[in-house]
Amino acid sequence: MTIKEIRKLSPDVLDSRLKDARQELMNLRFQHAVSQLENPLKIVEAKKTVARLLTVIRENELKSKARA
Repeated sequence: MTIKEIRKLSPDVLDSRLKDARQELMNLRFQHAVSQLENPLKIVEAKKTVARLLTVIRENELKSKARA
């Protein structure tokens, strides 16, 4: 998921996507711990997705504070 796609999402969708991304990251870490993960780079991509979502959420918070 690219940053442009993420910025188009509504706040409610962002929150649900963040929850899903964190769950996926947890599952990938668990699979890696028990040596069932074929591609460890999936963990890196999941971390980046979580970071992107958190960045956009924070940007939206700052925009709403600036308007007020």
